[in-house]
Amino acid sequence: MKDLDGRGIPGTMLATTEFEQAANSQAKSIGFMPSIVFVPHPIQNLTKEELVKIAENAIEPILANITAKGSER
Repeated sequence: MKDLDGRGIPGTMLATTEFEQAANSQAKSIGFMPSIVFVPHPIQNLTKEELVKIAENAIEPILANITAKGSER
């Protein structure tokens, strides 16, 4: 994602809250803080309806992150 960001291509990472600390630690260690949206954990055993609700709740932050300019993200 860092390469894409450097080329001006917006992106955001999506992960469950279980991986929030790991994602932030990894970002700090490589010196790049990507745009991240965290969703509830776990997701593997959810029904289609439950997954749709998670997606519906995540879409606005995702769109905000990929449409933000530079330091707004």
